Amino acid sequence: MLICGVKVSHDGGVAVFDGDTLLFSIELEKVGNGRRYSPLGDLLSAHGIAPGSVDQFVLDGWWDEAGTGGPSIRTARGGRPHTVTVAPYVHSGRGSAPLDRYLFSTDGLGGPGETGYASYYHATGHLMGAYATSPFARRGEDALVLVWDGGITPRLYEVRAREHTVRTVAPLLSAIGNVFPHLCGRLEPFRVPAVAIGADEAQQRQHLEIAGKAMAYAALGTVREAAFGVLDELLVAHPPITDQACVELSEKLVVARDELLPGMSDADIIATLQDYLGARLLDSLRQVVSRRFPGSRPNLCMGGGCALNIKWNTAIRASGLFADVWVPPFPNDSGAAIGTAACELFLRHRTPAVRWDVFQGPALGHEVPGPPWRSRPCRPDEVAEILYREGEPVVVLDGRAELGPRALGSRSILAPATAPEMKARLNQLKERAFYRPVAPICLASRAAEVFDPGTADPYMLFEHRLRPGWADRIPAVVHLDGTARLQTVDDASASSTVQILRGYERRSGIPVLCNTSANLSGHGFFTDAATAARWGRVRYVWAAGVLHSLDPSGLDSGG
Repeated sequence: MLICGVKVSHDGGVAVFDGDTLLFSIELEKVGNGRRYSPLGDLLSAHGIAPGSVDQFVLDGWWDEAGTGGPSIRTARGGRPHTVTVAPYVHSGRGSAPLDRYLFSTDGLGGPGETGYASYYHATGHLMGAYATSPFARRGEDALVLVWDGGITPRLYEVRAREHTVRTVAPLLSAIGNVFPHLCGRLEPFRVPAVAIGADEAQQRQHLEIAGKAMAYAALGTVREAAFGVLDELLVAHPPITDQACVELSEKLVVARDELLPGMSDADIIATLQDYLGARLLDSLRQVVSRRFPGSRPNLCMGGGCALNIKWNTAIRASGLFADVWVPPFPNDSGAAIGTAACELFLRHRTPAVRWDVFQGPALGHEVPGPPWRSRPCRPDEVAEILYREGEPVVVLDGRAELGPRALGSRSILAPATAPEMKARLNQLKERAFYRPVAPICLASRAAEVFDPGTADPYMLFEHRLRPGWADRIPAVVHLDGTARLQTVDDASASSTVQILRGYERRSGIPVLCNTSANLSGHGFFTDAATAARWGRVRYVWAAGVLHSLDPSGLDSGG
């Protein structure tokens, strides 16, 4: 049975399951070098699935984007404006439950024998996307699920595997996730007009980019815990539970900042706000877990865009409250199509766990660069030799793209981490601000030797620090606050990236390389070697066993 999950709005994409097995998950931004956060386009036919062969379409829930008086999404069909009706953003009120199933008339989406398409709450998609892909679901274990994204306040749920139930445990904070980017968006260097998101596509994209950049910029500031009480009073007096409330709160903070937060720079405020929100979230988790699950250490899954904040994730994992913590590589809306399909599988087909792999995005395109680029067959070990001997960045493209927002070796730029100037060089190539970090990718067998804690972290979702002596050896992957957003890879894997890392380690003794995403600024991953060559800012592009190289005189410096 084919189930197709669909995310129509920003981060538009589709995920197709055959029974409990994910066939692929495609976001529009990863097709044709599309812009990040693109709304849905035609993805099914381009990936070998005839719409008529789908047994059930399942659409992710949303808010009243189209102004119809009910949850709806503005999109297009045949080049003309079109409105799609869906489930609400989050369940609320008596008589509703997390797994409520909404059924709508076909709208051209119904499969054989179906009267229409199904839809689930957007928040429940995050919930089930996190749980269904977790090791807990695979082992038939219960788990709590923390869901917090831009449009909702954080909520704790419980999935009981044997009973096959999902229930709400408790709300955690009276603040939607958008409070962080809205407040940061009124401070330098992110200052934007104080408008609610959704005014137009460009403003929405700008808003969506703020949180990730602000997490990095916070390293330039100093956390002032003395300001936590002030923030408590401010948020209690003006609870940021809607976007408009966040806008009003940000204006109040900006107007009264000298009185409320004297002597604090913009970077200090951003750092303090990030730490404050994480601390208050953890405080609330402690209270709820101790009250509702006394004497136990339950499993925890995390979903929603806020689960991309590695400082919050790290604090929660280090708290000792939970036996284990799972965050999928796509906790934000990039995983919404998977999550909404998982709702259908769990509710109708009693499928708690799905079979999936992180490299199930679009396949690598076949277009290759022509002259003046030269091409030749090249083994991964030869790429390691180039990295070691020449110290040059190499675009590495292989197989299917990663799911989620982070390049994990299939659509990456790899570079030696041994020179401090490499971070600045990569940020310049990527047209990124100087304060943005460059991630380390490391062989799992040696991660604990280099990083603290150095535990398995295959999706770059937790914070690590360099152990003594290593910051001087691999300075390019040390963030401004001394941390690193580590990705570990299994030494035994046959992937090309692991072979490159092993070859580099044999030559240098260092099991670490820089890893940053291979993409045009503001766009999804490179779709083929020709795109990387047209970008033209590195000498080497390695794609599917072929090395494409360019004479240095042909490089675009990128400004």
